[in-house]
Amino acid sequence: MFKKLRKIARTKTAGAVIYWIARLYCATLRLKIENENEWFDYLEQGGRVLICGWHQQFFIGIRVFNKYRKYQPALMSSKSLDGQIAGGIAGRAGFHTVWGSSSNSASAALKEMIHRLRDHRMAGHILDGPRGPAGLVKLGAIAIARGAGAVIVPSVAIADSAWYLHSWDRFMIPKPFSRVTIKFCPKIELPSAMDKAEFENQRKKLEDILRPYLKL
Repeated sequence: MFKKLRKIARTKTAGAVIYWIARLYCATLRLKIENENEWFDYLEQGGRVLICGWHQQFFIGIRVFNKYRKYQPALMSSKSLDGQIAGGIAGRAGFHTVWGSSSNSASAALKEMIHRLRDHRMAGHILDGPRGPAGLVKLGAIAIARGAGAVIVPSVAIADSAWYLHSWDRFMIPKPFSRVTIKFCPKIELPSAMDKAEFENQRKKLEDILRPYLKL
């Protein structure tokens, strides 16, 4: 039965149903967005922006995905069941799904993300996906931003009341009608010259900014 449900969840019809249920659910949330203007003005003036966040807080993004549809931003997603559901939701909201992983610096998915970010100037990235460990920023975000000449904008989602699933990331689902804040942290501009040590330094910097907002 479980295998059959997994196959059904991958279908386009099921993906559309999941998307619209999630959209309707998110419409009940009392949403507040903080510090959007800084990076959005930079984007509108021709800059490139990579929005980054935790896998745990992906669900709340459904509420705001449509705001950025005109940029056709890219989002990397794995071919796992969770990845296909997340990629399908983002795709229906106007994102371009790049299938694969950034764990290999030479991967086709990483190259496509860089190409899309260069051309469309906006992309999203899940820092600890697709399998974790939760709260560990991987080097993919740094590689994508550096390759595309983009700034990194850390983002967090905070709910005053939420359920946390028994998954590797303790995936968060805000309770209906709860207050939710999406907070964008100041953008990070990478140095022009970066060696291996500087890659690690920037990775750790990003992790230190976002880790306090993660509930494990």
